[in-house]
Amino acid sequence: PGPRRFPGQPVQIDHGPRNRPQVALTFHGEGDPALAGRILADAERAGARITVLAVGTWLDAHSRMARRILDGGHDLGNHTQNHLDINALGEDQAYAEITGCAERLRRLTGSIGTWFRPSRSRYATPLVQDLARRAGYPHVLAHDVDSLDATATGVAAVTRKVAGELRDGAVVSLHLGRPDTVAALPLLLTEITRRGLRAVTATELLS
Repeated sequence: PGPRRFPGQPVQIDHGPRNRPQVALTFHGEGDPALAGRILADAERAGARITVLAVGTWLDAHSRMARRILDGGHDLGNHTQNHLDINALGEDQAYAEITGCAERLRRLTGSIGTWFRPSRSRYATPLVQDLARRAGYPHVLAHDVDSLDATATGVAAVTRKVAGELRDGAVVSLHLGRPDTVAALPLLLTEITRRGLRAVTATELLS
């Protein structure tokens, strides 16, 4: 599937409807593919679907991951080619970062992916939003719950941060290639179920 336009939604989306018991777990896609595989398997075992925003260089190194993600029923999107601070780049370089990853996704899957997420920032600047639209992405996927798993020390810290902010429509930011995240995911999925929520793709969350 490719990007979809969601009428009534802003260009930059950081959460879904607050009146439906669904959340989206979104993963910045890079790191050890074995850890990524464990996250996908754990999600699928729990009946959850996730959204992976892949870095282009990671797809170059681990091209089979693209198909693995889609075959599991998950969303696969664009997290730039080299994971630079995209908001700090000039227009041409920022556009090349978006289209570089989009081209790899298209080559591997036939689509530029379902979403674009800016690298090294929760939100995209107006310029980067415009460049994403030009590249074929009607929306930018931000998030409203940051797990802090890139900097947090330990599984308990990640679990506590996410559990403390979970609510209907939440879009949670996590990372594929971190051992603490792998260990925390089953705990988070249990907590999501305990609260009567469902973990769905970002596309399903907004549909």
